[in-house]
Amino acid sequence: MAETMKYENGMMVFDTSLLKQKEMPSEFVWSAEDLTETAKEDLNEPLIDLSDFSKGDEEAMARACELVREACVKHGFFQVTNHGVDPLLIQAAYDEIGSIIGLPLDVKLNAKRQRGSVQGYSGAHADRFSTNLPWKEIYSFEYSNEGSDSQITEHFKSAFGDNLNKHTGEVYQRFCDAMKGLSEVIMEVLAMSLGLERSYMKEYFKDGGGIMRCNLYPPCNSSNLTMGTGPHSDPTSVTILHQDQVGGLEVFIDNKWLAVHPRPEAFVINIGDTFQALTNGKYKSCLHRALVNREKERRSLVYFTVPKKDKTVKPPEKLMLEEKEERKYPDFKWSDFFTFTQYHYRPNTHTLPNFVHWFLSSKSTNQSIPSSNAA
Repeated sequence: MAETMKYENGMMVFDTSLLKQKEMPSEFVWSAEDLTETAKEDLNEPLIDLSDFSKGDEEAMARACELVREACVKHGFFQVTNHGVDPLLIQAAYDEIGSIIGLPLDVKLNAKRQRGSVQGYSGAHADRFSTNLPWKEIYSFEYSNEGSDSQITEHFKSAFGDNLNKHTGEVYQRFCDAMKGLSEVIMEVLAMSLGLERSYMKEYFKDGGGIMRCNLYPPCNSSNLTMGTGPHSDPTSVTILHQDQVGGLEVFIDNKWLAVHPRPEAFVINIGDTFQALTNGKYKSCLHRALVNREKERRSLVYFTVPKKDKTVKPPEKLMLEEKEERKYPDFKWSDFFTFTQYHYRPNTHTLPNFVHWFLSSKSTNQSIPSSNAA
């Protein structure tokens, strides 16, 4: 066993105290296909000023919606500025990643993510997979739009007790509250860009919530052999991401990888598979990946918006009438898709079509779809 990997109670774990390895552990080595040449140019995604929407400048809003529509039809990525999230809060959320990931390994493992849940600690997803492991540690937790004002604080207290300062939970409570507000604005922009009523998507997601993920990618001596996050599209609806200035996020468009340039004043927005289905394929859930750096640690903050678990994913009737297209995806509940990605399939480049095949096969054979306790 290579020296960055060891076992705790029969489970393989990512031991970050042994990162100065001379040889890359085989569990972390990705295929040559996944490790294709890194980006030499940036993605030319639009930068949307959200203050135009708060001001009610109709001409500016129309221009912005056209840019969003063009980007989402082609690749599903854009960035937003003047979003109203306090830069000091963003920095505090970054700082608290270190508070969590810096805990002793045994403390983190006591809060490890359980099968079928998105909440908890995961070191390189070694609790779920044994090959193509991503070079990262993450901590994830859920946020409900209908939850209490202290839901995140309570989560951290339950997960870590006195091993973690209560300040961590307070910071992420405020950050998720801010993400909820930002996601509502993003949903308005997306609805308008689709030619729908401004409130349509906001109303659709109002009883849903989000999955918050804190990513830490340690430096890697063999960064050319591994990935921070492998090529995939997000199975969720809309992703709101802030990446630090180290960079490493790349998008695959026109048969090449393009870098998403880090902007400290902006959030990256990208369409997920569920939103692609919600628009009948009009808006694209794009293939992307994250690289690791040989010398520098990289961090990112990710908020995945999701519908309520029993919500039916179905395109708006108005959109279908205007597009005059056949349905590309069957009606399904978000919990069905979530179950597929947690129990049956590792998200990659073909998650949505493979889910549809599995979903229809399960229904045709009257197989029960395992329930999930996640939102």
